[in-house]
Amino acid sequence: MQTINSYLATTLKALRNQKGWSLDKAAQETGVSKAMIGQIERGESSPTIATLWKIASGFNFSLSTFLEPTPQSQGAVFRKPDELRQQPATDGMLVASLFPFEDRFGFEMFELTLLPNYERLSEPHEAGVTEHVIVLSGTMEVLVDGQWQTLKQGEAVRFAADKPHGYRNLNDQAVVFHDIIHYQRGSESSL
Repeated sequence: MQTINSYLATTLKALRNQKGWSLDKAAQETGVSKAMIGQIERGESSPTIATLWKIASGFNFSLSTFLEPTPQSQGAVFRKPDELRQQPATDGMLVASLFPFEDRFGFEMFELTLLPNYERLSEPHEAGVTEHVIVLSGTMEVLVDGQWQTLKQGEAVRFAADKPHGYRNLNDQAVVFHDIIHYQRGSESSL
């Protein structure tokens, strides 16, 4: 199986070529430096989740597009987080892409693990993107509308993700949550 860095490198380069973008144009669209994009494409760098989000937003694609291919099954799809969980970046978040984005559904679903004392601030996603966060274990805080709100196990929040938002775990235990990210129909370019 292809490693995440190898898959990311291949996908990023293919999408950039598909759009006919130079490294300069990709840097301009994503806000990620030309040097960093080149390093990622050569498999020389493991970007942070924040950088992956910038790339996904700049290319007008979902985050899961850069983590793994979309399942090809039209029927039932069974996924096991323990087999999918990975640390795709150098920061304190583990990611299991439970259901990568499929245009027919309009969303992607992740199991995310925030390691102890980890905070992630997210830039706004594209207009119309909505996130649904459901805490599976632990206690975390979510930054919504400029305020940090506490969420405990079993609690959930839905918010407009086209504004600055964030997640943090100020505890000494990991926090696990589901994040369902819904995109407006037709907002994602297709491969």
